[in-house]
Amino acid sequence: MIIVMKPGASKKETDHVIKTVEERGLKAVLLHGTERDVIACLGDKRDIAQDFWNAIPGVEKAMPILSPYKMASREVKPTPSQIRISKGFSFGGKKIGVIAGPCAVENKAQLLSIANSVKKSGAIALRGGAFKPRTSPYSFQGLEEEGLEYLAETREEVGLPVVTEVLSPEHVEMVGRYADILQIGTRNMGNFVLLKAVGEQPKPVILKRGMSATLDEFLLAAEYILSRGNTNVILCERGIRTFENHTRFTLSLSAVPQLKQLTHLPVIVDPSHGTGYRHLVNPMSKGAVAVGADGLLIEVHVDPEKAFVDGAQTITTDNFDTLMKELKPVAQAVGRDI
Repeated sequence: MIIVMKPGASKKETDHVIKTVEERGLKAVLLHGTERDVIACLGDKRDIAQDFWNAIPGVEKAMPILSPYKMASREVKPTPSQIRISKGFSFGGKKIGVIAGPCAVENKAQLLSIANSVKKSGAIALRGGAFKPRTSPYSFQGLEEEGLEYLAETREEVGLPVVTEVLSPEHVEMVGRYADILQIGTRNMGNFVLLKAVGEQPKPVILKRGMSATLDEFLLAAEYILSRGNTNVILCERGIRTFENHTRFTLSLSAVPQLKQLTHLPVIVDPSHGTGYRHLVNPMSKGAVAVGADGLLIEVHVDPEKAFVDGAQTITTDNFDTLMKELKPVAQAVGRDI
């Protein structure tokens, strides 16, 4: 159930409703809208009549939510959410944001060189993995906290917010000390303990779709984060496993407009992991922008052939600069900026 407050309802009235909700054994999560606030009531109790809430000062109406993903649903928030990641940029608005950087942090010089280049080309954030979940236990696993330190130092020198993956609940506090945005990778979309942990901290979370997840499962994973109080969730389509084998994964661009129908959360696309081939990053990035993506997550390296991880899907800094220029008319064609 959601409780819709009247336009102009006071903080005192809103706080009273929240207190009343919690006194009845439900969890209250406040969602700020452009014209009015909405209070999501989470829990299993359904024996409180809607008329009870309608009689409370400041309440416009109470409504049941039919969707299984309560807080992620457009029933709760019909207008798109905007998730602020820096002073100058929010995902979900008219401007499309591109996050770029190496798959893995290798050393400080590598990271600094890439960061300066992608910022010059127009990237709004730097990505880089310090903890790398790999299929093989013998593959490079990342620099861990040393990598996080390089990311934080690069942010201070270059001025880009940093995005990095967190693998376990035990790492959330540490990663949060260094990163501006926490990423949940495809293998951890169903790690509900981790989802709860990132939901209990305030920084934005990029949630990647599980490689075998339906959209309902994807949104319910987001619900785990939202229900813990963190409303700063950005969804990322990164390809799913199908019977096709001509690409590493099948990048489902149709998921973007479908998600836009189902949820108010911003949706971005990762064409690097979604295809596994660098020559497909450019056309799939353009396709993602054309179908309504709010942003892109792209792997970039000065010399992809020498990259520690995923060189085959990583584009050069020069190719990234070209891509950013070619994305501008595509964005303009659909009424967006980049």
